[in-house]
Amino acid sequence: MKLYYAPGACSLADHIALHEANLTFEHEKVDLKAKKTESGADYLAINPKGYVPALALDSGETLTENVAILDWIAHQATALRPAGPMGHTHLLQALAYISTELHKSYKPFFAGASDDEKKKASELILKRMGYLDERLQGDYLFGTDLSVADPYLFVMLLWAKKNGIEAPAKLAAFRDRMMERPAVQKAMKHEGLI
Repeated sequence: MKLYYAPGACSLADHIALHEANLTFEHEKVDLKAKKTESGADYLAINPKGYVPALALDSGETLTENVAILDWIAHQATALRPAGPMGHTHLLQALAYISTELHKSYKPFFAGASDDEKKKASELILKRMGYLDERLQGDYLFGTDLSVADPYLFVMLLWAKKNGIEAPAKLAAFRDRMMERPAVQKAMKHEGLI
């Protein structure tokens, strides 16, 4: 199994979750502008969408999109999903919210937008973060146990910090807790981020 990533991109969430799941995998950096992998492969042949993440499974299938990859990881390591009859549904709900409401809201910061557009995006991101901050049930999104949604939220909080967006207090504390996790440290070292 191999994870294709770009340093600090949303693929960092998958990288962290794979380590949290104790799954054996390789990882290869992608140059998103050149659409080439670190080994010189044509990334568009691996993922025709041209962006990360992509997870090439041992079966020969390739998964793309954070929600799908993180859900797959949660099925491999069930400790990384909330318990109970609605646990999986609640996990998908959290992943969808992070993906559609937070992740997509950062587009102005990556697309050369004006300062005014970035200011509006910052306000929207803070509003979306506020929703999660109010509902944080403990140390992690679902209480005392980490789920695959937590690394995704962590990456969104790293992006906020990088772009001068002050996260709400509980989410800032969550980001700091996540930063101390061995899997986070390992993934960030692999990506040259620390």
